Amino acid sequence: MEIKIGVQNVGREIVLESNQDAETVAQVVGEAIKGGGELRLTDDKGRLIIVPGNALGYVEIGAEEVRRVGFGQF
Repeated sequence: MEIKIGVQNVGREIVLESNQDAETVAQVVGEAIKGGGELRLTDDKGRLIIVPGNALGYVEIGAEEVRRVGFGQF
């Protein structure tokens, strides 16, 4: 799923693809905001993204979608 992270006072957003489910990501984001700690997420290539919790502007969690292969219409 795609996750977009907006950081305060930064013009660009952080965009990553993650294998984590939406509920897990929402829980991690909530803990980072509530505790004032850091948001730690791992993308689908194994890279670790760390953002200070107090610098978060927004987090957009995309819908979990199964990618289709082929030319047929579904």
